[in-house]
Amino acid sequence: MGKRLTENLSSLYIEAANSLRPKKARRKIVAYVESYDDISFWRALLADYEDNTRYFEVMLPSQDSLAKGKKTVLMNHLGKQLGENMIACVDSDYDYLLQGRTQTSRYMIESPYVLQTYAYAIENYHCYAEGLHEVCVTATLNDHRLIDFPAFMKLYSQIAYPLFIWSVWFYRRHILSEFSLLDFCSYVKLDQVSTRHPERSLENMAKKVERKLRELERKHSNALHEIESLKAELLNLGVTPDNTYMFIQGHHILDNVVMRLLIPVCTVLRREREQQIHDLALHNIQLQNELTNYQRSQVAVEVVIHKNLYYKNSPLYKKIQRDVERFLKIIK
Repeated sequence: MGKRLTENLSSLYIEAANSLRPKKARRKIVAYVESYDDISFWRALLADYEDNTRYFEVMLPSQDSLAKGKKTVLMNHLGKQLGENMIACVDSDYDYLLQGRTQTSRYMIESPYVLQTYAYAIENYHCYAEGLHEVCVTATLNDHRLIDFPAFMKLYSQIAYPLFIWSVWFYRRHILSEFSLLDFCSYVKLDQVSTRHPERSLENMAKKVERKLRELERKHSNALHEIESLKAELLNLGVTPDNTYMFIQGHHILDNVVMRLLIPVCTVLRREREQQIHDLALHNIQLQNELTNYQRSQVAVEVVIHKNLYYKNSPLYKKIQRDVERFLKIIK
């Protein structure tokens, strides 16, 4: 008998285990995810579809290995074992945009037993622009809107969009040695952000992007018509100049864009609140007590952003929900 959990478990095995329970017991559906960090996201999503007939158990694909990643989940361990009682939940990365040009991409798109994020990764959802102000409020207890985050991320996306199209084009043609994902991210990161003039960081990024675009258009002038066709194809997949940040590598957007924006904003907001306490305190003891209480009430923005649930209103999240509903129709 195989030693690995995933060698012994399959959708049929779980179905058999379910049949041994009392008739009124809820059906268990196992949902495998790529890493520990993914569990809470998929747990929150799937919990909305639990009722008195079914429930989901979200877990990693192996109990005797720390192996992670989509390839491990889909190809090496689960693969053909997925079914009505066992599903895989994965980040889309570029596989959604590749539209079946690789084996993994085909499997993800065609299998009703694979749920994907559509955005590049879960981190992109945590960076959903409509919820970034609430992240700052929770972290600093200050509701002053220093920056229009949705407008900022929209402009960021518009600047990154033309180069992003080239990145996908190189990926589709498997020419990663010339323009890799790492190369692309190096052009669409933010340098130091000023809360008074946040547009300057975008202007600096725009200059780097423009230089690289001119170089690519010169070297690959015969591909310009393909680039225009790719724009139209990706538009049908939900990629627009305004939401490109949702499809760029998640860790890059979190670490090199959004956090570089939120940290200085939260710093200013905390100083504002502390100055207000200084101005309103009647004496030194009250001042020290209020400052201590305020400092104890703060939460690190790095922690808060991972609890940002405003992405549930995003169009991409609704695509995942439709996939869950499609899967539930199958098992009925």
